[in-house]
Amino acid sequence: MTTATSGDVQTAGRPAPVVLEITGLSHDFDHDGTVVPVLRQLSLTVRGGELVCLIGRSGCGKSTLLKIVAGFLAPTAGRCRLDGRPIMRPGPDRGVVFQEDALFPWLTVRENIGFGLSGRQWPRRQRQREVDRLLDLVGLQGYGDYLPQALSGGMKQRVALARVLIRSPRLLLMDEPFGALDAQAREEMQELLLDLVRQRRQAILFVTHDVQEAVVVADRVLVLDRNGGRIREELAIDLARPRDPSDGRFHACCTRLRQWLRT
Repeated sequence: MTTATSGDVQTAGRPAPVVLEITGLSHDFDHDGTVVPVLRQLSLTVRGGELVCLIGRSGCGKSTLLKIVAGFLAPTAGRCRLDGRPIMRPGPDRGVVFQEDALFPWLTVRENIGFGLSGRQWPRRQRQREVDRLLDLVGLQGYGDYLPQALSGGMKQRVALARVLIRSPRLLLMDEPFGALDAQAREEMQELLLDLVRQRRQAILFVTHDVQEAVVVADRVLVLDRNGGRIREELAIDLARPRDPSDGRFHACCTRLRQWLRT
């Protein structure tokens, strides 16, 4: 097993601070009176500026884990902390991006992004400046007055990402966010995500079924056991970016992850 700690992510020569810390996390579902374990004694950390991917077979608990970190579910046991504080409920310090963009079809791009500021009593001009900044950040300058129906799938996901980022979350949770996109749009979104990590030192916990995508974007890949809901293996992706899928070392990482998934 190849392992690495999130201490590999550094700021000015020192390890970046831990943003997310999960210790001994377990979760059970009640199915018709029968207790069904999904996660068992799972522990992990994510540091600032680190992108950690979770991969595993369907039903192994990846999405359940994201829901617990988002505050949508309470764990059966264990501890989940953000910046040292217990996660008890959803909050603006975490942003969630799903495979479906979930945009409001009756709102323009600008209005959808600005919706992320709901509850903040900002002057109108300040809100406009912030929306403009996010439009620029995700490469949608000139599309602010478009309705979602006029956008491609990749552009819709950029809007969904901007709507989350406008709240400046400490942690970004992404559940198969590019799974429904074509190959070109997926590659563009992967590049955008890596730019965000570099520019904003954004901490990201990213779920995917795509081994190659994990190797493209991740600093570390965690493989969940398909039965026990534990982290079975951990692989540090020590390859310079941008990563070349034709590189033999890239291929070796993919091969190792696929072998772990099959056994």
